[in-house]
Amino acid sequence: MADNAITPADSLLDVKQSFSDRLAYLGRFLWRDKGGVLGMILFLAVVGAAVFAPVIAPYDPLAQNLRDNKMPPAWQEEGNWEHPFGTDNLGRDSFSRIIYGARVSLTVGFFGVLIAGSLGLVIGAIAGYAGGRVDAAIMSVINLILSLPYLLFVVFIAAILGRSLLNVILIFGITDAPVFARVTRGEVLRMRESGYVESAISAGARWPRIIFGHIMPNLIGPLITLATFEMSAMIFYEAGLGFLGLSVPPTTPSWGNMLAAGRKYLTSSPWIAAFPGLAIMFTSLGMNLLGDWLRDVLDPRLRRSRK
Repeated sequence: MADNAITPADSLLDVKQSFSDRLAYLGRFLWRDKGGVLGMILFLAVVGAAVFAPVIAPYDPLAQNLRDNKMPPAWQEEGNWEHPFGTDNLGRDSFSRIIYGARVSLTVGFFGVLIAGSLGLVIGAIAGYAGGRVDAAIMSVINLILSLPYLLFVVFIAAILGRSLLNVILIFGITDAPVFARVTRGEVLRMRESGYVESAISAGARWPRIIFGHIMPNLIGPLITLATFEMSAMIFYEAGLGFLGLSVPPTTPSWGNMLAAGRKYLTSSPWIAAFPGLAIMFTSLGMNLLGDWLRDVLDPRLRRSRK
């Protein structure tokens, strides 16, 4: 064997070096974008709270103590640092309930986007690549769904199916799929005329291989960016359903349920509804800032303009 021959170990080392260089580049690009840094911090804080809720939360989120009901936050005159965010009308610790509520919001957002993205990716790729009557038929259904008032459409379905975490995830996953399908179709229409797709067709590749092997890998960037914004929107919509009493059961701590419980006490005990509202706001802010940074990273045109 020649001395300069490339061994499998050398190839693996090159892959690791390339991956580390890519991570270092992304880290430097993130550090230059202060909004992206803030978004990453807020997002990781919410994820950490959801994952380590049993460790972080000082109380059981369902434990009631009517003697301490409607206790104000710790920094107010009658507050107590044993309950830093105060308590609700049943004496439950608001801080613990907010931490556990992050689990519901992130679960709905993540799995809802996962279902919507998977369905939309397949449907949009088939419509864009097939064209003709297939494209027209699929897009007619998608445009019909998108023409409906989204929130009213979701409320109508949730009222029929009943209160359940699984139902909420399926509702958002199915009703949000047309958004991903439309974006995917537009990208596929553009890529269908590209040189590498024409080369694959000339080489005799069949359409499933072209779609799943050549086109879909190039859709990851736009769809990841879209997923961050849609996940933020799903957190808002889940809170809205919870506020209307159509999300998870009342025994499950969620930010929407907390808003619904606190609306009766906005004048006398505003903190009951204020803190879950702030949790929703900061979570959505973090995801939107993170989505803006991902869009800049994954779109070379925006990256060059930022430079």
